Amino acid sequence: ELNKINMEGTVVIGEGEMDEAPMLYIGETVGKKGTDAPSVDIALDPLEGTTICATGGVGSISVIAVAERGNFLHAPDTYMEKIACGPAAKGKISLDLTPKENIERVAEALGKNVDEVTVVILDRPRHEKLIREVRECGARIHLIGDGDVSAGIAPCSEDSGIDLLLGTGGAPEGVITAAALKCLGGDFQGRLCFRNDEEKARALKMGLSESDLGKIFTLEELAKGSVMFCATGVTDGPLLKGVRWLPEGRGQTESIVMRSQTGTVRRVFAEHNFSKKSL
Repeated sequence: ELNKINMEGTVVIGEGEMDEAPMLYIGETVGKKGTDAPSVDIALDPLEGTTICATGGVGSISVIAVAERGNFLHAPDTYMEKIACGPAAKGKISLDLTPKENIERVAEALGKNVDEVTVVILDRPRHEKLIREVRECGARIHLIGDGDVSAGIAPCSEDSGIDLLLGTGGAPEGVITAAALKCLGGDFQGRLCFRNDEEKARALKMGLSESDLGKIFTLEELAKGSVMFCATGVTDGPLLKGVRWLPEGRGQTESIVMRSQTGTVRRVFAEHNFSKKSL
């Protein structure tokens, strides 16, 4: 479907390296590339939260973000320390602060007590210390098994019940989250976390500098300029409803489409007839 659009697109965040994925791999070019086709970078995850989807859990989505060429950080496939919040706390958070300090700042920005702030964290052994620190300061914790893109976007929605994202997750997903938060007026910071020298070497090969390896990236550094973001729910979550299967080969989907330049957010509820097309 991407090849039907008149653009010259390059996948900068996709399904892996060229030898790891049959399609939508990093560096793949897509689009019709016709006259006056814009040159764009594409960051995508066809199924964010694969385990969630397989187990019928909460918050699996299909997501794509687009920016002008060179405006997305070419994040390596490694971990990233992340913090994300909604518009009310924009400019208040920092990875240089302790979890307690960040939570207190978010609480003040939202006009809440600390014990009314809810922090979403991936349920991983590496987060034991973080979870303990959040509990000790009195904030609420919402643990998730997977899918920190939708979790990172959740603080921008009052209905989600989430105020802050903390913890370490995939770096490519961090860039996608930053793109969404830019459209919604939220805030995000990320710092790459490497497990070995091989991952550092891969990051340098992808164009990062030595100084980038320990740097705190702001939202604007992860997703520059004008950004477009689109996601469709696969399973029910705080951001989107999942796919609904209907009789007679039909289905319903909910998608969100947004643009940073205008701040426009569109929700699209669609009914599909699978006898005439695939999902």
